[in-house]
Amino acid sequence: MSNLERVGVSLDKPLLAEFDKMIRVKGYANRSEAIRDLIRMALSEAALESPRAQGIGGVFLVYDHHASKLAEQLIQLQHTHLLQVIASVHVHLDHHHCLEVIILKGAVQEIRHLADKMASLKGVKLGKLTLTSVTNEH
Repeated sequence: MSNLERVGVSLDKPLLAEFDKMIRVKGYANRSEAIRDLIRMALSEAALESPRAQGIGGVFLVYDHHASKLAEQLIQLQHTHLLQVIASVHVHLDHHHCLEVIILKGAVQEIRHLADKMASLKGVKLGKLTLTSVTNEH
């Protein structure tokens, strides 16, 4: 027996046309798959608002590797937060710039705090956190 339930949605024609265009571009097999993904994404975003939310995030840092002691500071922060840091990747972008991607897991408030610490280090040119909730549902 299927665990799916059929529902109906009313949409303005222009909105539906834009949605259909988007799902074709993204390669969805049908509207239902696209709508399920949108609902999951909305639920994940809403879950991040809970004070006890658990999440997983990627901190993307672009920096000048010639910046004094920045690499050591990033390594020190990662070692200080071993329970949150689960992986990191270092990429040489050009002669001066590196990309560091640090994967963090744990309490969302702690992830945000650590990402802010990393992004605010002197020499970091760009810092961005991408965050999603950790859930076994949906």
